[in-house]
Amino acid sequence: MQVSVQTLGHVYPGQPQAVEAVRAVDLEIEAGEFVALIGPSGCGKSTLLRILAGLVTPTQGSAQINGYSPVQAAAEKQIGWLAQNPALLPWRTVRANVALAQQINPQNSRTLTPPAELLQMVGLSDFSDAYPLALSGGMQQRVALARTLALGAKVWLMDEPFAALDELTREILTRELLEIWRTLRPTVLWVTHHILEAARLADRVLVMTPRPGQISAEVAIDLPRPRDETSPEFIRIVGELRGHLGVPVSGGGGHEKC
Repeated sequence: MQVSVQTLGHVYPGQPQAVEAVRAVDLEIEAGEFVALIGPSGCGKSTLLRILAGLVTPTQGSAQINGYSPVQAAAEKQIGWLAQNPALLPWRTVRANVALAQQINPQNSRTLTPPAELLQMVGLSDFSDAYPLALSGGMQQRVALARTLALGAKVWLMDEPFAALDELTREILTRELLEIWRTLRPTVLWVTHHILEAARLADRVLVMTPRPGQISAEVAIDLPRPRDETSPEFIRIVGELRGHLGVPVSGGGGHEKC
């Protein structure tokens, strides 16, 4: 599914003054493309994502998903959402948490993958009868990912889903998520503060300015996956992203956040 945004803007009303979150954003994401969105805190990345999810109505411009409004696309269960908080129900097992999405959103027009297969896809078959509180943070995010996959959505909106995880778990999950994406080929918009993560995952990285957020740069990444993060071209791309964000080069191996 293609995502299209034209001259999008949004202002949050408030006292003593309104807050302009995003201004005149134009964006095109092709079907099956993986796009990362980076920028400083408060620049409107999450606002843009919430508009595309149909959770916020923009005050200016428009957003479409395959020609439909985000609200229409959400009603058709074409949008999958994954955020930093897995938001699992602690009184339901892992399998029951994943199955819940299908139980409350029955689909007559498409064949859905059974929860057991989804858990196998994210490497949690042995924990299907466990409860969320018995799982590590990374395992909980795997359950949340399986739940995101449960309705077969063609667009994934990802709001810093791995931000709360340690670096090693984060790297493992990004590799596994890429394999799932390569199999299913949804259209992905991935919001992150993590420069290296954006370069590791995306076909294109879009850079936003401080609030009101506008897209100030676009960096295409035409490198095979999984990417060799020690290669000169990968290091050059990370440096270019840092430059667009005004992040100084350091000896931290590219782990700086914006």
